[in-house]
Amino acid sequence: MGHIGIFDSGYGGLTILEGIRHRMPDYDYIYLGDNARAPYGTRSFDVVYEFTLQAVKKLFEMGCPLVILGCNTASAKALRSIQQNYLPQHAPDHRVLGVIRPTAEVVGTLSHTHHIGVLATEGTIKSQSYNLEIEKLHPDCTIVGQACPMWVPLVENNEFDKPGADYFVRDSLQKLLSQDPLIDTIILGCTHYPLLLPKIEQQLAQLSTVNCQLSTIKLVPQGQYIAASLDDYLYRHPEMAQRLTRAGTCQYFTTESPTKFRESANLFLHEEVNVQHITLN
Repeated sequence: MGHIGIFDSGYGGLTILEGIRHRMPDYDYIYLGDNARAPYGTRSFDVVYEFTLQAVKKLFEMGCPLVILGCNTASAKALRSIQQNYLPQHAPDHRVLGVIRPTAEVVGTLSHTHHIGVLATEGTIKSQSYNLEIEKLHPDCTIVGQACPMWVPLVENNEFDKPGADYFVRDSLQKLLSQDPLIDTIILGCTHYPLLLPKIEQQLAQLSTVNCQLSTIKLVPQGQYIAASLDDYLYRHPEMAQRLTRAGTCQYFTTESPTKFRESANLFLHEEVNVQHITLN
């Protein structure tokens, strides 16, 4: 019997945790943030794999038979290798799932033009993971990506709702939309980005005064879709669901300062949390 583990390099995975707990409040959860080594977005594939595997192994040790990588960069750069190379030999009865495929599964049904934009970190965009997954599931879709290097720092430094964020949000949107004017659906391909949602909607509204077509663009934050996908996964895999405890608890761990984590977590969860320090190696 065990918990559902949620891992992220920083705080963004808390938006995934919030969506999952809202839909599935009875389960027990452990959230692990590798905040001391964040961000992962600009790190190499090898480094992201090494760091992510350390976190996954730690969550396994803490009693999580199921781990969700609530991080797009880790999902893009480490998930497949962990699933194919590590689990079969070292933890065949454990499972690790990511956030990219569930988003890819649903996004093709949301777009009418079948032109989809992806806003994400540099690492996720360079990996082409969204392109590969969406094209596999929805071969009639065209996918365009745009890296947003300043968006995570804006969130991590509590500047996401300040006037200074306007320029960076507008700049990334313009760069994305200039690549493909037929985009009608945009994936927020980083778990930090939901905090920027009001700014994104505001800038899209202003841009739509020039191009009215932009007023119909759908924005796709990931939390609710990941939650629905996990709920469906446990329904299809009752043997895993039976291994999970249900007391409605949630524990938080960080590789950084617990005080700093508590302050930042409040921005994402709007509640005070108890958090403990943990070391990964």
